[in-house]
Amino acid sequence: MEVVSLFSGAGGLDLGFILAGHKIIWANDLYKDAVATYRYNIGNHIVEKDIREIPSSEIPDCDMVIGGFPCQGFSVANTKRHSEDERNVLYKELLRVIRDKRPKFFVAENVKGILSLNKGESFRKILEDFSSLSYKVQFKVLNAANYGVPQTRERVIIVGVRNDVDFNYIYPEPTHTKLPADGKRLWVSVGEVIGSLPDPDQPNEMLNHTYSKYKLSFNGYIGHRPIDYNKPAPTITARGDDRGGVVILPHPNGLRRMTCRELATLQSFPANFKFIGTNSSVYRQIGNAVPVMLAYHIAKQFNN
Repeated sequence: MEVVSLFSGAGGLDLGFILAGHKIIWANDLYKDAVATYRYNIGNHIVEKDIREIPSSEIPDCDMVIGGFPCQGFSVANTKRHSEDERNVLYKELLRVIRDKRPKFFVAENVKGILSLNKGESFRKILEDFSSLSYKVQFKVLNAANYGVPQTRERVIIVGVRNDVDFNYIYPEPTHTKLPADGKRLWVSVGEVIGSLPDPDQPNEMLNHTYSKYKLSFNGYIGHRPIDYNKPAPTITARGDDRGGVVILPHPNGLRRMTCRELATLQSFPANFKFIGTNSSVYRQIGNAVPVMLAYHIAKQFNN
């Protein structure tokens, strides 16, 4: 299908859809480095511009709209969710594009925490907003580790099917499992995927294989927890500030932070995917991305 992508970032979600056989015909993001990364690896169809400044008439017709939307604004009172709260604006833009382009399908991705905002009321309103556009809407929490991604990253995946389209979306069955189960492989561990990567302190030709020198300390907070070589990594997050990378996962050896390439591998980006920008920027792009293999499994269900 022909797909329009919003809030595309470096392109993790888009790359998964491409691997599943779909075609991204238009994409958009405002983050300069992420757009440069996307353009280098995926294509020139991405537009670097504030979505609020792009009229629907400039966005091509499509079969599907995909994208993750910011959720910070949904912590405000429910009665104000349609007010001009800056944090709600991009969500409104997603609704606007779906309303105006009338794709057969849409896929929206968000953090698991959105389910509990305002004791669940905000998410209920979100589903109502999508349904009001004349779509059959469903959602499910998917753990990336259950689909071969070496990371226990849980995300809410909302799928909409236009009311006049005869299609029943079925979420992908897990291919991997934490404990032995019939027909499923065990979760992929950190060691399985980064163990063969070269030492970043020695000469090598691996793309983006450099790391933050921000001091390591293990105090139980995000970015400061030991990583088990034999388990999937915890959720990779975007960087918290511009000074050093306090939320960058440490290497299992406990001696340094993980490199950009190691984290990209844990997000299931291929080794030839080159990120553009400083280490800080690249860490941010990786942390904000949807794991490629999770996106692939979501996308291939539309082929059935």
